[in-house]
Parts: sequence; structure tokens; C-alpha cells
Amino acid sequence: MEESSMPPQEVYGSRGRFFLAAGALLAAVLMIADPAVVFAGATAGLQAWWNIVFPSLLPFFIVSELFMSLGVVRFLGELLEPVMRPVFNVPGAGSLVVAAGYTSGNPIGAFLAARLRREGMCTRTEGERLMAFTNNSSPLFILVAVAVGMLHEPAVGPLILGAHYLANLTLGLALRFYGAKEDAPRRQRSHGPLLARAWAAMRLQQAGDPRPAGRILGDAVKASLENLMNIGGFIVLFAVLIRLFTAQGIIGLLARLPAAVLRPLDLPQPLWSALVSGFFEITMGSQLAASAPAPLDQKLLVIAAILGWSGLCVQTQVATLIAETDLRLSVFLVCRFLQACLAALYTGLFLARARFLLPVLGPGAAPAASLAPWRLAALMLAAFLVLLAGGLIATAAGRLIAALSGGKG
Repeated sequence: MEESSMPPQEVYGSRGRFFLAAGALLAAVLMIADPAVVFAGATAGLQAWWNIVFPSLLPFFIVSELFMSLGVVRFLGELLEPVMRPVFNVPGAGSLVVAAGYTSGNPIGAFLAARLRREGMCTRTEGERLMAFTNNSSPLFILVAVAVGMLHEPAVGPLILGAHYLANLTLGLALRFYGAKEDAPRRQRSHGPLLARAWAAMRLQQAGDPRPAGRILGDAVKASLENLMNIGGFIVLFAVLIRLFTAQGIIGLLARLPAAVLRPLDLPQPLWSALVSGFFEITMGSQLAASAPAPLDQKLLVIAAILGWSGLCVQTQVATLIAETDLRLSVFLVCRFLQACLAALYTGLFLARARFLLPVLGPGAAPAASLAPWRLAALMLAAFLVLLAGGLIATAAGRLIAALSGGKG
């Protein structure tokens, strides 16, 4: 059989364009069939972007751009190398990625990791480590939007936040061993005081950028707004798709699969539908889980998994941000499965011991009873089964999303 003369990357890209064309055609048919649902979904997505994402991310995007342009990241790289390298096995410049990712939310961790990679300040493996454990839901979103706005229970906010960040930190510590054979040899550092070396690195970066201060600030604002507009487009698109899938019964149909596989968890059907919606977009999935007629402890388990997975909406944004680098999306997706399972497990463990939350959870929740040891064992078994399937799904999804965005799988 004669082999195709088309280069592999062109075949890969043509497949991505085919799937994108088929998906766009299906979306167009559904939109024409029910324009009222499209309008409602677009409005909800736009409100989420304008009220939550835009004000929480814009300052961090601008400051991060300024830090990169003014050499502050080089300064931090030299100064914090002795801390970041032994703990997370990433360069000191990764401290900015960790700080921004843990305070501002998705997808700024991927944005900064990709920027470090383009600037040559980290290897591919180090960039993938950073990207995998610094994309979090922001504290503002968890404590205000989820705990107060959706669940109307401010007391559970720290519990959700603690499980979410503990899962990510667990991944960060474990990932220091990922790709150890691919790590480049450490460059020899110049002698002298640490602070002096950091200052010299920053000054060298500034000397290589001839732009005046006003131009640097303007470019930072312009680049930040452009990135946020792209993020807003993805949020609106996925909000519309979820509304359309729900109206057509697709979400309910998809929810039957995890309900059958994870039967030991004994969750009501509305929570499975919320979990499937959260598979696509975290805000919509979290809202559905919070409003489901179910005990609060079960809602918290599902919300923890949704926040850990972060949704295809965020993952598509990440794929777009790393499209011009050699960072692999499959690593990021596998870690999202891991974090979803770890966050749900940590939430269950916290609830099993959180006697102080009994007045908040109410008699219908009874966390000590509903999260008995056998149920926690079932949860860990379910997590193991999900991870087995997740490896295959993540590889396939990574190739598909990367093909659609032009990035690497």
C-alpha cells in the first residue's frame, strides 16, 4: 500500500479541521432549532465572564506582563531557585506562576508557563510541571461564588478551598519526579551574593528591551485584554453548548454512564447531570450541583471533582495558550483527572472528620454516616477506575483539542 506523502503534522491538522467543521455544523443546527436557549446560554456565559473572570484576572494578566517585560521574573528566578528547585523541581522563575495560579485562577498558570517556555526560562518538562499544578479555581470564585452565591453556606468555603489546593499541592510535589530523565543539566551559576545575581539578571533583561516605560505598560494592557477576550469567547461558547445539550437531553443521556460505573457512591441523578455539565464548564456544573435536591455533603463531593477537573472550557483555553510552544496538553489533562479524584477524596476525608460542620450541613447530610469507611473505600476504588479510563480519554482528548487549536498533544 502506498503511503501518503502528506507530512504527519498536516494530516493531524486536517483531522482537527474536519472535527471542528463537523462540530460547528452540529452546533449551528442546534442553535437554529432553539435560538431562545442560545440567547439564554450566551447571556449567562457573558455575565460569568464579566462579573467573575474579567475583574479577577485582568489585574494579574497586566502585572504578569509587566513582570515579564521589566525583568522581575528573572529577578525572582535567581532569588527563588534554591526554594523552587528542591520542592517542585522547577526553576525559580516558576514562583510567579505558582503565586499567580494559586491566587487568580484559571487559566493564568498555563499562560505564564507558556510565556516562560517561549522566553527560554524553563525546559519543556518544567513547563509541563508548572502548567499541570498551577491552574486552579481562584479563592474568590470558591469562597464567594461557590460557597456563598451557589451553596449559600459560607462555612463550607474553607473546606472546598482546602481540598482543592491540597490536591494541587499533592500533584505539584509528585510531579517533581515526572520527566526526570528529560531534565536538562543545570547551568553553572555565577558566584557572588544571591541578591546581587538576581539584580544583575533583572538589569540585563531590561537592557535588552528598548521600549519606553509607557509603551511597555500599553503593550501589557493590550495583550491582557486580548487574552481575556479570547477567554470570554470560550466561556460564552461552552455556556451555550451546555444549555443546548441540556435542552436536547444529551446531558441526561451522558449522565447515565458515570451513574452506572460509580454506583457505590449512591448519588442522586441530578448530581450526575451536574457532574457531566461540569465536565464541559465548571461554573454551570457547580451551579447545577449546588441546586440539586441532595444532601450538602454529596454536593460538596461533586463540586470538588468539578473544580478539580476544571472543564473542557478551561482546557480548550489552555490548549490555545500553549499552541505556539512544545508543551504537551496530554500531561495537563491527565493531571486534571488526578486532581478531580484527589479533591473529591480529600473532601470526603475532611467531611468524615468535620464534626464542627454538622450544624451547617444539617440533619439531612449526616457526614459521619453517609461517608462511612466503606463509602470512602468505594470512592477510592471509583477514583482508580476513573484514572484507568482517564489515561485513555485524556490522550484522545489531548490530541483532539490540540489539533483543533494547532498545539501539541
